[in-house]
Amino acid sequence: MQILVLYYSKGGNTKKLAEEIAKGVESAGVTAVLKNTDEVSKEDFTNSAGIIAGSPVYFGVLATELKRVFDDFVGVRRKMENKIGAAFATGGHPTGGKETTIISIIQIMLIYGMIIVGDPMDASGHYGVGCVGAPDATAASDGFKLGARVATLSGKLK
Repeated sequence: MQILVLYYSKGGNTKKLAEEIAKGVESAGVTAVLKNTDEVSKEDFTNSAGIIAGSPVYFGVLATELKRVFDDFVGVRRKMENKIGAAFATGGHPTGGKETTIISIIQIMLIYGMIIVGDPMDASGHYGVGCVGAPDATAASDGFKLGARVATLSGKLK
């Protein structure tokens, strides 16, 4: 079983958070497939039991590069039904739109028919992991926990 950790990262901070999330997936005994938006394939989507997608904040929503992947892969949408979906975001300001960016990713996943999960109760967020700049120790820990949660739940659904 595998979980796709998909991200777009212009400055590197979103990639760093994606790497922490992938570590959490692996900690649950599940293979993490870490891909940026330029590398991902339709097979990465369909072969995954879940997707954790992340983006930097762009005007309060996901980056065009991540949106394009979901737009281009709409043909596999029905194959994604009932798989786990989760989201994360990075931004440059404490109130700079991370939660709205996460929600914009979640909206797409809902249209794909995915089962959405947020942060586990022992993490500090709600809708998904967010951080300002590079992930600090809290964001890294929360990312790890989210990855582990998605991996564990995906296994339970199999």
